[in-house]
Order: sequence, then C-alpha cells, then structure tokens
Amino acid sequence: MHEFLAQLVNGISLGGIYALIAVGYTMVYGIVELINFAHGDVYTLGAFVALTVFAGLGVSGELHGVALFVDSGLALFAAALACGVIGMLIERIAYRRLRNAPRLAPLITAIGVSFILENAMQAWKGSAPLPFPAVFPNPIAHLRVVDVSAQQAIVVVLAVGAMIALQFFVARTRTGAAMRAVAQDRQAATLMGIDVDRTIAITFAVAGALAGLAGFVSGAYYQSTWFLNGFAAGLKAFTAAVVGGIGNLAGAMLGGFLIGIIESMATWILGGQWSNVTVFIILIVALIFRPTGLLGQRVPEKI
Repeated sequence: MHEFLAQLVNGISLGGIYALIAVGYTMVYGIVELINFAHGDVYTLGAFVALTVFAGLGVSGELHGVALFVDSGLALFAAALACGVIGMLIERIAYRRLRNAPRLAPLITAIGVSFILENAMQAWKGSAPLPFPAVFPNPIAHLRVVDVSAQQAIVVVLAVGAMIALQFFVARTRTGAAMRAVAQDRQAATLMGIDVDRTIAITFAVAGALAGLAGFVSGAYYQSTWFLNGFAAGLKAFTAAVVGGIGNLAGAMLGGFLIGIIESMATWILGGQWSNVTVFIILIVALIFRPTGLLGQRVPEKI
C-alpha cells in the first residue's frame, strides 16, 4: 500500500508538468483548431532559458532565503517570457498565413517548426543531456501513509496555481472574453470589433508562457534537461489534452494528472519500457471510444 501511494504521488507531480503543457495544446486548438506539435519543443526551450539564467547568476545548487525567490523568480520569468515571445513569433511567421489553408498544411508546418526548434537548441546547448541545478530545497514530509517531497509539492502547487490563474484570465478579463468569442465564431468576433489576429497571438503567447513554466519546473524537478525532451513530453501532453477533452482547459488539467498517474503506475507494475506503450494505448482507446474526451463535448463543425 505504501508503494502504491508513493507511485500515486509521483504520478500526480509528473501529471502537473503534463497538465501545464497540455493546456497550451488545448488553448491553441480551441481557438484555431491546430495541433501545435512544436509546443513540446517550446517547453524544452523554457528549461534551456532557465538554465542559461541560472548560469549567468552563478547558481549551481540549492538556493535558500531571499536568493531562492529572487534567482528562481528571475529564471522562471525569463523562461515564461522567452517562450511566450517564441509562441507569438511561431504563430506570426509559420501559422497565420495558413489559417484558411487545408488542415494538412498547418499540421506539416507544425512538425517542421518542431524540427527547427530542436536543431536550434542542439546547436545552442549541444546534443548531450545537461545538468540542471537543484535549486529547491527538498525536505521530505513523512506522513502516516506516504512520504511527500517538497519538490513534488512545488510542482503540484505551481501547476494548480497556474490553472486557477488561467481560468480566471479566460473567464473574467476582456482578453479572455475575446478568446472565447474567437474560439466560438471567428467571423462573428470580427464583426463585433475584436482584433482576431491580436487575440490569437495572445493565445499563443499565453500557451508558450505556460510551456516555459513547465520547462522550468521540469528542469528543477528532474535536475537535467535535453534538447529532445519536448518530443516525448509533448506527445504525452497531447494525449492528456485528448483524454481530458481537447479545447477544454479543465479537461487538459484533468488529462495531465491522469496521464501522469497512469505512466507512473505502468512503470511500477510493468516496467519503464512499457510506460510509453501504456500511455499511447490510452490515447488510441480514447480516440476510438471517447474522441471528445472526458470533459469535451461535440460541437458543430466550424465553417
């Protein structure tokens, strides 16, 4: 029982990272009906930017006191800002002109952008895995039935906090209302005076910033990063978005935690070599029997 609960905690913390990435997928799909397969590489870029900031600040290990908040805050802000800007640039350069093209064209373009980012990061940081400083102190809370580390708690708190902030942003702000209007009917939103191009660019920026946050959290949690990390993480986050209901923010969060738990349990029960197989079997089953996801719903085809 203790081992089961330990794997459950591992899965929840892993799911928090997947949830942050999955939300970016679901936001972009909800507003332009595009699967942005470059999104996973934006997540890796966030870890690279944070690592560069830490190197510039001379950080190589645990931080304490004011330095923990200042240095980590700077790295987190830089990762989110850089990835948000990259997200906007990707939309402006690669996707905007293809908005009304056949769906295969932007899909292939997204895969091409993914390769460009991967090769750019390889040229920047090299092809070997890179150590990431363990900036967060990691005391262990020995609860009655399970042990929970500080790093695991931080991942979940950051993920849930980001989801709450995003839900508030989308539901309570004018920009969020514009996003919902564009997602529902782009032409009607234009007639209402909404700047559709600006709204879509902001959506990509927010999605990129969340990916940057996930990259920072992942680097600090696993204490390493690699230019190809985004490939596997992006596919699993996409699976999470589909399982939860792509286009639904709460569904993306739920799917992220579910996929994290499933992967952790599969690793424990079947072995690490079967964890990816299990996750993608879940994707196939979801597409066959519940293509709208757990919290998704069927909507009329947009014209």
